[in-house]
Amino acid sequence: MKRRGCLLWGVTALLLCPGAWAEPDAEEKVRIDKLIAAVGKRQDIKFIRNGKEYNSDQAAEFLHGKLKWRFGRVSSVNDFIEQIGTRSTTSGEIYQVRMPDGKLMPSADFLRQELDRIERPR
Repeated sequence: MKRRGCLLWGVTALLLCPGAWAEPDAEEKVRIDKLIAAVGKRQDIKFIRNGKEYNSDQAAEFLHGKLKWRFGRVSSVNDFIEQIGTRSTTSGEIYQVRMPDGKLMPSADFLRQELDRIERPR
C-alpha cells in the first residue's frame, strides 16, 4: 500500500509542476545550441568532468549528449546550465573549466559568462 501512495504522490507532484518536465521552446533551444557551439569553439580551455580533462570539442559533444538524455527536464538556457552543465549526475561532482591562465572556474560560472559574451550586443 505504501508503494501506491508514493506513486500517486509522484504523479501528483508532476501534474502540479508541469514546468519541471517541459521542453525548451524554439528560442530557448537556439540559445542552448549557440552556447554549446560557443563552448566547442573555445580551444583555449579544458573541461574537467569527474577528475578528467577534456578539450572544448569533447566538452561540447558531451553537453549535447547529456542534453539529449535529459531534454525533458530543460525548458530554458538557465535550466540547461543548472541541469546539464553544472555537475555530474553520476558522482555529484561539480564540473570545472581550466581557463587559459590555468585557474579553475566552476563550469556553471563559465557557461553563464559565455552566454553573456555571445548574447552581448556588439
